[in-house]
Amino acid sequence: MNTHTEGLDSDQDWEYRPLRLPPGITRWSAATQLAIHAEFSGWELSRVLLYSDGTRKVWLRRRRTTPGVPGLLT
Repeated sequence: MNTHTEGLDSDQDWEYRPLRLPPGITRWSAATQLAIHAEFSGWELSRVLLYSDGTRKVWLRRRRTTPGVPGLLT
């Protein structure tokens, strides 16, 4: 048994969405945009890079959902 990966999720369990936030955006506005993505689309913050010009590159992630069986009503 591999103890290093025990309890950890693989990247196959997640889908990622990169976002680029322009340098003029305030921290408050960036947080509000990310909160909207989290609240209404199920995204969570995975990684942020801040560039010297003030641009932020953000990666959001969310669990992949298993597609349902076509025609099955639940």
